[in-house]
Amino acid sequence: MQGKGKNIVKKVVDVCMTVLLLFLIAYQVTGEKWHEWLGVATVVVFVLHHVLNRKWTTSLFKGKYNAYRVVTVFATALLLTSVVLTALCGMAMSAHATPFLYGFLPASFARRYHLAMSFWTFILVGLHLGLHVPTLTAGFRWNGKVKTTLAAIFAVLSGVGFWLFVKNRIPEYIFFRMHFAFLDYEKPAVLVFAENLAILTAFTFLGASCASIVKPSKNADDGGKRKKATTAIFVVVAILIGVALTLR
Repeated sequence: MQGKGKNIVKKVVDVCMTVLLLFLIAYQVTGEKWHEWLGVATVVVFVLHHVLNRKWTTSLFKGKYNAYRVVTVFATALLLTSVVLTALCGMAMSAHATPFLYGFLPASFARRYHLAMSFWTFILVGLHLGLHVPTLTAGFRWNGKVKTTLAAIFAVLSGVGFWLFVKNRIPEYIFFRMHFAFLDYEKPAVLVFAENLAILTAFTFLGASCASIVKPSKNADDGGKRKKATTAIFVVVAILIGVALTLR
């Protein structure tokens, strides 16, 4: 597969993986059977993603490591770990997609870790996407006002996402304080997806901001420092919005 065609396939795979994740996290919409099969599909796409990006994996022990590369590799390693744990625990509880694997892990362990790791995967996918945003948008020639406006919009949206993150009790799941998911089955499907997308956007924004701060700047002058400072301010604004909405 040649360069341009391969890049298109990569982007399609990445979009499919993100959409599948949004459906996976919306268990109250899909139900158990579809949740399991969507999980299998996600694992397949995840493996395909790594096959298509194997050049990145084989280059891990080559070249120098700067702050951005360290953060990216660390986040990717965490994501890989969370995906594997989520998949294994899910298969150990499967009654439809992989019933032949049911019970190969203790039920209490599988249930607890599947819940926590699935939300960790959701968070880490957002961070992973965000860390690659500067590279994906490098070809766009936006002026300063457009960039600032977009950053402000995403800061506000991310603030709402952080609020929903707390409101939907996700911190209790990821830190093993809650072993069962409390889902609102009366909530409209559109609202469920909108809330999950807002949360994913918040962590993508956080990842993109982190990349912008730690990635080496082409211009090490005051302009580069000012850009990093502005990015940090927008992150603080997003967090403050989330806190304000939580405490209101």
